[in-house]
Amino acid sequence: PSGDRLSPDTPQVLQGAGIWAAPPLSRPWEGGGAPGRCVPYAVIEGVVRSVKETLSSQFVENCKGVVQRLTLQEHKMVWNRTTHLWNDYEKIIHQRTNTTPFDLVPPEEGAGVTVRVMKPLDAAELSLETVYEKFHPSVQSFTDVIGHYISGERPKGIQETEQMLKVGTALTGVGELVLDNTTIKLQPPKQGMPYYLSAVDFDTLLQKQEANVRFWKILTVVFGFATCAVLFFILRKQYRHHRERQHLRQLQDEFRQAQERLMREMNAEGGETLKNSCVICLSNTKSCVFLECGHVCSCRECYRALPEPKRCPICRQAVSRVVPLYNS
Repeated sequence: PSGDRLSPDTPQVLQGAGIWAAPPLSRPWEGGGAPGRCVPYAVIEGVVRSVKETLSSQFVENCKGVVQRLTLQEHKMVWNRTTHLWNDYEKIIHQRTNTTPFDLVPPEEGAGVTVRVMKPLDAAELSLETVYEKFHPSVQSFTDVIGHYISGERPKGIQETEQMLKVGTALTGVGELVLDNTTIKLQPPKQGMPYYLSAVDFDTLLQKQEANVRFWKILTVVFGFATCAVLFFILRKQYRHHRERQHLRQLQDEFRQAQERLMREMNAEGGETLKNSCVICLSNTKSCVFLECGHVCSCRECYRALPEPKRCPICRQAVSRVVPLYNS
């Protein structure tokens, strides 16, 4: 969220809450304020000016700044054993950042309002300009090339980069604004909100953050729908398995009830009938002799229904052949 722009008649005391868009630095701050008063989240736009000495570029003449970052980055190709391809790999092997105290001042000359910028390296977005960049390719001999192919790493070279926040750069600072004695300081917010030192203006920075918010909202909706779809298919699959298990239990219950009914009928008819009944279906007469075990326990229909390889239901021995049994 963004706060209201202060009017010229509003006392310029460091107070309030939320995000405040600070007035132009060329406007003198009226009324002063007690030390320690602050705006928890404020927006300041101004031009970079060093407090004391400036940092000079190591590679570019007459290039002065207040933040200097020197980076050495290694570039090489690494063999991927899974895809069997050479992939680019980058690694920072050395990085050094130098800073010097600096202020944000109004673009117009002669204005006395300045804002001291504290802890610039803690900013979530620190706009540094690349003033020097050079790639140093690796010099390789034939034996080096063979060794690199064996090891799976092929060095390409070292990239040397110098980035600076130059004096005179227009900068937008978003953070906590504190009045410390006579010095106005911009520092990282204590509430954990992001701290920005960007070369773009506040409107552009706000649009960028809104675009990020829209992106994450869309991503959240997409993942939400994907999660719902996955849950739906999982629950549907579980429901089908439950129905199948329920149907199987129902069939087992019906089969058990049928067996019990047949047993009761056979007991009523006599033990001889039960003795000659198939041990599987209990309804047909035994009509098969299983070899080599010699058991007589099944009718022809139940023998045909036995799964392969066919085994005797009594002793579980493999059935090599079947001899029909004729009852006289």
